[in-house]
Amino acid sequence: MEKIERRLMEPISELNMATQQFFSRFFHRFSSRLQLLLLHKGLIYVLIGILLGRAVILTEILPFALPFFGAVFLMKKDKAFFAALSLIAGGLTVSIEASLLIMTSIILFLIVNRIISHFFKDKLKNLPFTVFSSMAISRIMFSYMTSTEVTVYDYMMTGVEAGLAFILTLIFLQSIPLISARKYRQSLKIEEIICIMILLASVMTGLVGISYFNLQAEHIMSRYLVLLFAFVGGSSIGCTVGVVTGLILSLANVGNLYQMSLLAFSGLLGGLLKEGQKVGAAIGLLLGSVLISLYGEGSAELMTILIESMIAILLFILTPKAITASLARYIPGTNEHAQEQQQYVRKVRDVTAYRVDQFSQVFKALSESFTTFYEKKEGSDEERETDLFLSNITESTCQNCFKKEKCWVDNFDTTYDYMQRIMKETKENTYQYNLKLKKDFERHCSKSKRVEESIEEEINYFTASQKLKQDVQESRRLVAEQLLGVSEVMADFSKEIRRERENHFVQEEQILDALQNFGIEIIHVDIYSLEQGNVDIEMSIPYCEGHGECEKIIAPMLSDILEESIIVKHEECANYPNGYCHVSFGSSKAFRIDTGVAHAAKGGGLVSGDSFSTMELGAGKYAVAISDGMGNGERAHFESKETIKLLQKILQSGIEEKVAIKTINSILSLRTTDEIFSTLDLAIVDLQDGNCKFIKVGSTPSFVKRGDKILKVQSNNLPIGIIDDFDVDVVGQQLKAGDLLIMMSDGIFEGPKHVENHDVWMKRKISEIKTDDPQEIADLIMEEVIRTRAGKIEDDMTVVVAKMEHNTPKWASIPMSKYYDKKRTG
Repeated sequence: MEKIERRLMEPISELNMATQQFFSRFFHRFSSRLQLLLLHKGLIYVLIGILLGRAVILTEILPFALPFFGAVFLMKKDKAFFAALSLIAGGLTVSIEASLLIMTSIILFLIVNRIISHFFKDKLKNLPFTVFSSMAISRIMFSYMTSTEVTVYDYMMTGVEAGLAFILTLIFLQSIPLISARKYRQSLKIEEIICIMILLASVMTGLVGISYFNLQAEHIMSRYLVLLFAFVGGSSIGCTVGVVTGLILSLANVGNLYQMSLLAFSGLLGGLLKEGQKVGAAIGLLLGSVLISLYGEGSAELMTILIESMIAILLFILTPKAITASLARYIPGTNEHAQEQQQYVRKVRDVTAYRVDQFSQVFKALSESFTTFYEKKEGSDEERETDLFLSNITESTCQNCFKKEKCWVDNFDTTYDYMQRIMKETKENTYQYNLKLKKDFERHCSKSKRVEESIEEEINYFTASQKLKQDVQESRRLVAEQLLGVSEVMADFSKEIRRERENHFVQEEQILDALQNFGIEIIHVDIYSLEQGNVDIEMSIPYCEGHGECEKIIAPMLSDILEESIIVKHEECANYPNGYCHVSFGSSKAFRIDTGVAHAAKGGGLVSGDSFSTMELGAGKYAVAISDGMGNGERAHFESKETIKLLQKILQSGIEEKVAIKTINSILSLRTTDEIFSTLDLAIVDLQDGNCKFIKVGSTPSFVKRGDKILKVQSNNLPIGIIDDFDVDVVGQQLKAGDLLIMMSDGIFEGPKHVENHDVWMKRKISEIKTDDPQEIADLIMEEVIRTRAGKIEDDMTVVVAKMEHNTPKWASIPMSKYYDKKRTG
């Protein structure tokens, strides 16, 4: 039976899907063709023109026609002729006089616009004044033609009509592009929505007088419009649309004055009940219509108003969801608008990430090209360089020799071998001691002295050329490593950009409920990340009067809820009692580091050749570095300080440690030809797991004191800048809470006098220290070294002591589970 049902259901589901796809394609095709007909072909201007040509307010004023024509003439000049014809045709449906007035005003507008354009070039600024003057002149001319006497009242109405035309021109200039453009902007301002509503209300004024069985077309369309905007934009937009539409309709017909209250109240109720979907908004319109009609018109017109409202509701229900959703995307405050904004931001983010990826790939490709070029050059054929060198020698010595053919044709291998050996030994400064080779070459060559002198002269240029090539290759290597490091940083940055905020609605509600049940008032909670060790939460709470509720209560409660230590990262307290405090919470690191430093310059001077730094690198890492410049004084101080500064900048940019060290080495070695070098002692501690990386470049050993044990950390790397290329050895050490890391320059390590084994002496002194305060330890070590020298400071001295400690928050966590258990049992 189940198989039969399944076989019957499958064709039905396929039929439903096919039907839905057919209607979807049909609706899409129909809407695209309708949009093409209305916007591209200009039919919308014809429809609006006919209705605005019919629009009359205060029984005799026609302020809508000429502003509409002027706006179309300025923005869509190719549609101006059809707009003029439609306005004149609309006026004919009212009276011949209205049609003549519209035609006269349009002709005068074209004449005045031509005259003004010769004196003022800014057409946009000229348009309202052109419309004003054309409207005033045409109305006065028409008054003189149609009446025998022109009164003050006629002049006053002319001024009112021209003034309204001036204002409507400004409004139409903003609203027409919004309804005629194929692609709207991301959102509409409230002022732009009001401009559109004034245009639509003006168009609906043209429906005045069109009725069927006492059902007014303008009433139906105005209520439909208010209902649509109330459903899409809420009560504020619905009420605003109702007021604007009702006001303009009441100007067209004073008997419709109550419509302003009806539409405004209906828009308010419809927006408030929009959560009930279309049915709720429709009920709001019915309630508003009934209440206002009973208050204004009594029960006589109640049935007519109800029927008009029901027709408007029917049109509203028949409106496709696609139209309401499309309209909602441009109304600020709606969910569709928020989603559209999020989608726009997501697109911008993706485009940015893609561009960063592209740059990363470019830098990577450049790095690979430099590396490939370098490898090819590094493995180049030395024989070719030797041949080139020997060819220069033979050109100046053997070219004019009478034994040239005998040496280089008959005995080529022997001659080449002699000259190659002479070249090699001359380069190594051993040729003058190789008497046998000299005698053999004198018997072989008739110009042996000349050849030997030429080789000795040329070898200097050859060596300089080789050194230059090596420098160029090292520069290429430096560029390749730096480009690769930049590529990796940009790739990581691209990943960070693509990391979208996750939705944590359930967790936000749980945290909000837990804190409020505990008696803490929370305005809202935003969770950006719940990743272990990288929690990021923001809250807004009422004014706390500086009592520290966030640090003392909320952070400990979050620690228990999330089962990890949470602390206050940033807090902005309100400046007045009714304000709000904004707080950011984050994960606390597992460890923290306290440091102590003691340093002294040679001879008790002020300028030391040693430099040190302790720095936060982000991502939960902490670095301690000591650099010792060669020698003493200002030059050594400058070199060590420059090394530390470069190291800090490069590490904080996110480049990997080994690449950073190599980059600094290359920069310092290429920067100067002086024999000035620097050592570097670097320790990078991960504050989450306690793992420590030691990178020692020409530096002295470091020591880790763990209880009674003393651990030595050392590595064999030459000082920075002494050679162009070197491999950086990284030594790893797992640190624990309570460990003491002691790093020092050679002035401390090699400073004790009459000590043969510095390692043993330093370990013994460190083990004898009873205190665990980092600053006291640094001072004691410095004091011990100076005492061995009878109070003399014979070298720059620096010692840095770092202590690993558990990072325990100031306020312990509050167990929420016990609180809930008590609440349940109680």
